[in-house]
Amino acid sequence: MPLNHVPTTREVAMESVILLDDSGRAVGAADKATVHHRDTPLHLAFSCYLVDSRGRLLLTRRALSKKTWPGVWTNSCCGHPGPDEPMAEAVLRRLRQELGLDVPAVDLVLPRFRYRAVMDDGVVENEWCPVYRAVVDDDPRPDPSEVEEWTWVDWAPFAAGVRGGTRDVSPWCRRQVEQLDALGRWPAGWPIADSAELPPAARPASATVRSTS
Repeated sequence: MPLNHVPTTREVAMESVILLDDSGRAVGAADKATVHHRDTPLHLAFSCYLVDSRGRLLLTRRALSKKTWPGVWTNSCCGHPGPDEPMAEAVLRRLRQELGLDVPAVDLVLPRFRYRAVMDDGVVENEWCPVYRAVVDDDPRPDPSEVEEWTWVDWAPFAAGVRGGTRDVSPWCRRQVEQLDALGRWPAGWPIADSAELPPAARPASATVRSTS
């Protein structure tokens, strides 16, 4: 997708995020631009880890203009599904928007990941954030308003550095890596999770996009 891409009406509508109750059910929606503050409500998000056929992870550094954790290295891609948008389709959409990558399919690997983190200035992230994995061998063409820089890293030493505290990454990435590394040292072989384990607001009405086996 070109960097001068003009969002469609549907893409603009996707700038609302889904608010959740403590059981993961949808209770409303909020403007993505204003949802993050010192009392951020629990909302639905996702993370995606892109790995290549050599077992490397695409690591990205968040743009300096980002409201939360600017300039911090993190996983390949993050985002929020819009109201009534299937979760896996939202991941594919965000990969196109943020990284300029057309990925054929994504796999669900951590369906119930949830976290809360507070920045030094008091701004809070509070997300139920299922984690997906996709295999791709193309380099990204990222949107500079989202991604400051990127690199491919070998999974094993990266995960060891994160777990050992010598590799600085976003708080959600750190907790995800701890869980992902327990699934196996070869990212392309991480087992695919059942979409029934997703929070209720994220469960697909029909399996139109491959996100589970």
